[in-house]
Amino acid sequence: MKNKQLLEKASRLGYPLLESKESFDVNEALAELVKAKNVRFLEGFPVMLANAAKEDGFDYVRVEALLKSKTDKEVLKGLSLLSLALYKANGLYLDWTRAFESKLTTKQKEQVKFFREALSHGAQVKAGSYRLNSDRLQNMFQNYFTLKDQEARGMSAKHEEMSLEFALSQVFSSKQKDLFRKKLKGEPLTKTEREYFSRAVKKKTAALANPELHRLAQKVLQN
Repeated sequence: MKNKQLLEKASRLGYPLLESKESFDVNEALAELVKAKNVRFLEGFPVMLANAAKEDGFDYVRVEALLKSKTDKEVLKGLSLLSLALYKANGLYLDWTRAFESKLTTKQKEQVKFFREALSHGAQVKAGSYRLNSDRLQNMFQNYFTLKDQEARGMSAKHEEMSLEFALSQVFSSKQKDLFRKKLKGEPLTKTEREYFSRAVKKKTAALANPELHRLAQKVLQN
């Protein structure tokens, strides 16, 4: 597979912090990323695995079956245990991880604990034959989910702003909205603006601020 194609699939799974819209087999993508033997991709594997696990078609057994060599299977298992340790360290809980952890052997559970300890001290960790940098693993993981959290907050703020704009438009004319915002920001009004505000905008604002009217309005909307 060409690097460009692999990068596109890695991008869909969160590397390098971009998203692809095209549908594809997440199990095949994870298997190909393991077989690519690219250390930077492997360091981003926990992020990509977390994203893959959210897809309906995700099947860890299928990913493992797509890897024919024993070496690749060992790398996948090591990366998965490392990912689990990283999720635990950062408080990320997924339905898939609970099912995955329930099937681990005692030795594998000890490996997760070892990884978690190593990550907390910034030590190198090993997945299969690959030695990975703990700091890069942590940074890529935290940066990705911090960015997603910021995007979510930004979308929420955008939605609230649009909702407020719509609500204001139902009550005030365009000119009245401008005066309402100027007053809200504490900006000075001209004599004409003050008179218009007092005559029209203030009365509507006072009505909106009336708690009994607000209560009644909520009741009407619920009926």
